[in-house]
Amino acid sequence: MLAIIGGSGLYDLNSLGSQGHNSLRQESVRTEYAATAVTIDLLETEAGTVAFLPRHGKTHHLPPHKINYRANIAALKKLGANEILAINAVGGINASAGPGSLIVPDQLIDYTWGRASTFFEDNLDRVVHVDFGEPFTAGMRERVLKAVKQANEQSEDPRLLMERAVYACTQGPRLETAAEIVRLQRDGCDVVGMTGMPEAVLAREQGLDYAMLALSVNWAAGIVPGEITMAEIEAVMAEGMDFLRQVLKLFLRLDS
Repeated sequence: MLAIIGGSGLYDLNSLGSQGHNSLRQESVRTEYAATAVTIDLLETEAGTVAFLPRHGKTHHLPPHKINYRANIAALKKLGANEILAINAVGGINASAGPGSLIVPDQLIDYTWGRASTFFEDNLDRVVHVDFGEPFTAGMRERVLKAVKQANEQSEDPRLLMERAVYACTQGPRLETAAEIVRLQRDGCDVVGMTGMPEAVLAREQGLDYAMLALSVNWAAGIVPGEITMAEIEAVMAEGMDFLRQVLKLFLRLDS
């Protein structure tokens, strides 16, 4: 089963269903990592059942550092998911990652702290180290890239696409300083977000394939003059969601 984790701006997949809203049902999945159940949408599509989980909640009330990543990944695994497509909003650092462009990262650097970032820490028979040299699944990345290219071919307003990129995950919820972005540039980062970790490594620990499709919603601090405003971010995000949904429809066809 494919699971889609929605980021900022993507809170449902109703338009992708075979029968609209009638094709949607919900499951509440309990795990040992949260006192309450994780609510997951199950959508019947041409490609079969797709699980959907908005990481910030349906009303975007969970900031990045407060998301229960372990409960989310454990619940998706328990429900039967074997691969996850993560949708993320990012800030552009690389000149090719300006607002409105799409990015399919192949690498990441984790700058977060204090997040529960592993399933392997209690009641272990032995210490477990997962290989994380390539944090994104190559086969899934290729399918995502193919779907974006198909969407571009069908669109009157094609999107700039970065086929490889280094994703920087910062703590949030504040945006970064200009000096921090200079540091990320020196480290080789192309885009910056707040939710890719520990989500990606937890998926790896659970044996789930994982790929990311990111929408750039702003230039990172200091890349261009001026203040970053939420109004500008939300405008780019809203304008990009229709295109992202078309990409998802095409991705599901590739997945069938």
